[in-house]
Amino acid sequence: MREGHFPSPAIASIDKSATTTYCHGLRSSDEADMSDAQQPGGNRWRRFSEWDERPLRLDKFAVEDPANGFAASGGASDPAPSLAIEAGRAASMDGVDAADFDMIDFFIARYHIDPEIAEQAMALPSLDVARMLVDMNVPRADLVRLARGMTPAKLADVVAHLNAMEIAFAYSKMRARRTPGNQGHVTNAKDDPLQLAADAATAVAFGFDEIETTMRVSRNSWSNALACCVGAAVGRPGTLFQCSSEEAEELEIGMAGFTSYAETVSVYGTDKAFVDGDDTPWSKAWLASAYASRGIKMRCTSGAAAELLMGYHEAKSLLYLESRCLCLQRAMGVQGTQNGGIDGAPLASTVPGGVRELMAENLVAVWLDLECASGNDARMSESQVRIGAKILPFLIAGSDLICSGFGTIPAYDNSFNPSLFNAEEMEEFLVLQRDFEADGGLTSVSEDRTLDVRRRAVDVLAAVYDELGLANIDEAMKQSVVLASGSDETESFTPREAAQISDRIRERGITVIDVIRALKTRGFEEEAKNLLFLVKLRVSGDYLQTSAIVREGRVISAINDPNEYLGPGSGYRVSDARRRELNNIRDVLDREEVLRSEAVFKPAEEKRIAYRGMGPAPRGSDTREVIIGLSPGFGTEIYRTLAGHSLAHVLSALREGIEAGGCSARFVRMRHTADTSFLGLSAAKLSGSGVGIGLQAKGTAVIHQSERLPHNNLELFSNAPITGLDHYRGLGANAAAYAKGEMPMPVVVPTRGEAMGARFHARVALIFAIETAIAEDGLEPEAVDVTFLEE
Repeated sequence: MREGHFPSPAIASIDKSATTTYCHGLRSSDEADMSDAQQPGGNRWRRFSEWDERPLRLDKFAVEDPANGFAASGGASDPAPSLAIEAGRAASMDGVDAADFDMIDFFIARYHIDPEIAEQAMALPSLDVARMLVDMNVPRADLVRLARGMTPAKLADVVAHLNAMEIAFAYSKMRARRTPGNQGHVTNAKDDPLQLAADAATAVAFGFDEIETTMRVSRNSWSNALACCVGAAVGRPGTLFQCSSEEAEELEIGMAGFTSYAETVSVYGTDKAFVDGDDTPWSKAWLASAYASRGIKMRCTSGAAAELLMGYHEAKSLLYLESRCLCLQRAMGVQGTQNGGIDGAPLASTVPGGVRELMAENLVAVWLDLECASGNDARMSESQVRIGAKILPFLIAGSDLICSGFGTIPAYDNSFNPSLFNAEEMEEFLVLQRDFEADGGLTSVSEDRTLDVRRRAVDVLAAVYDELGLANIDEAMKQSVVLASGSDETESFTPREAAQISDRIRERGITVIDVIRALKTRGFEEEAKNLLFLVKLRVSGDYLQTSAIVREGRVISAINDPNEYLGPGSGYRVSDARRRELNNIRDVLDREEVLRSEAVFKPAEEKRIAYRGMGPAPRGSDTREVIIGLSPGFGTEIYRTLAGHSLAHVLSALREGIEAGGCSARFVRMRHTADTSFLGLSAAKLSGSGVGIGLQAKGTAVIHQSERLPHNNLELFSNAPITGLDHYRGLGANAAAYAKGEMPMPVVVPTRGEAMGARFHARVALIFAIETAIAEDGLEPEAVDVTFLEE
């Protein structure tokens, strides 16, 4: 988030009475009227009406218009790459003579361009350099060296030759630190410090290397900073913290020791955008130096479409302007950048190729040897499909900080505006890591552990507040915060009370040392040590290195953990221990869990039905019988279908249907197979009518005829999770009809596009494995006497 960019109060005051609810969002009355005029019966394919109700239709897209700045690359005024060096200085750059340089050109030419390698770098054809970026045999260091001699137009021209897949590959190769990391937002709609402390501790438990806060009310910055600083010290040392505020105040908060990094030092790609912010490259460089001189890790913020949003795009493309920003940042001497659109990502994503451009600008950043907090923060779409697609290249490629603001809190509590991923999608992100065996920097946390850290955090903050005389926190406030998902559920501090606390902290000159003393006095020695650890890091300066984070009490950075990717087997690889962490998500099934969960239903089932083996099942002679062939574990290991129906009720429904159709039911347990088709065929071959039903314990059922091939059945219920008792009753009636030589209307179990495989196939496979383990080749079918005890 850029400094000073806070949500407009106007957003919160929309008159919902003047709008119509529309697919997770709002549509105008005019839009509603248009849709109503195009109801079925009009001259329109109904599929378009269905698409109109999808979240994607809330996204708006811009026409490519280079003259007005709406171009991902190839802008109307983008210069051709060029550079002339005279007497060790740039005499012209990208088509502009030195005498006509604006202040950005001047700064880049003076402090970014290395005249010793510029001639070599600029002479290389852009396509050749692009191929070098994706050539695993060309070392990263060689490409970083060449970038120091390239102009912004040259850098943009090179990466424009790469498609999205190539950009992702090159990014994986070019990022500075080998080990991936992640950053999270910790904010809430009330600026409630108690909730901030609990949410900060939770974010640390999930593994975020950095957390960042900002305020709904600017005055609350000191309160937010102290609360997050304390919460981030719970559980482990070394999580870096930033409070995004007005630049001068943010620096004061850093000097007081509450924050350990800063990134809201914004730079822009045109002079007018800089002047509009009352800044110059020199003032930004000075501010960056002020942070670094006080031991605070620092990176700049830029990103596509900032200039377009401000109206100062100069008809130049998003990629070219961002290349200027990045060269400027390298010239300033900062160790890293936050880019990838940031506030401008939603606008950049409306332009054709805009998401690819966001990837490309991240690549330019790491090519320039900058740490990259690679955006993925501002929510650029209402479409879950677009959001998942946006994160995937960075998840599989890895990044210094995959998100420069994963919303660790609910979207409505995110004071930066909703992130690409928020607390609602946390588990989806954890599963994506597991799906691709890709390290996104996060780790699952158990429910018990989550409550422990949240309770600890509110106790710690309460002790600090009491010791420093800031406020009283009672048990009811603590409990409401510990259990709350978001601020809608808390009964804690109001924004006004947070402002009063913030004023006390600022006016009394409270620093992190005062907080450490308070923690020590009140017996929270672990948290005191964790905070002191960060203060010591600021003195040593070790974490000012490029791409530095702290893991297990140790700084890792591009210096001691360089990304030296040279193809398979090199670069970052998920270790066995880390793989086990990635795999450890919630609701993972194994055989024991399936058997345990089924055993819960055994007592109730034994009150409904009794099975008694009667020896080998004979071939029937009654032409009006239908045999129901049961799977090996039916009623002995498995007691309910995937739809949750009691197996007793399923058998009762089948019997009722068969009898209603004028036939009788006989039950046989198949001990040689658990396969549905062979259960049914085996039953049909024993049946006097030649018709049988195969029934698996999980609920899959089939009607078969003795003369048919195994998989050429009469009717099949393949979707057990949505098959109801009425369906089974109908299946029984149809089996009776087939036994009498009739041709009934097949029973159809309708689906509505549910992802049955995702929901049930893990359990299906485990149940089938349990049943096949019971089955044994050569065992004869067993006659079973079934007694329904509820009748």
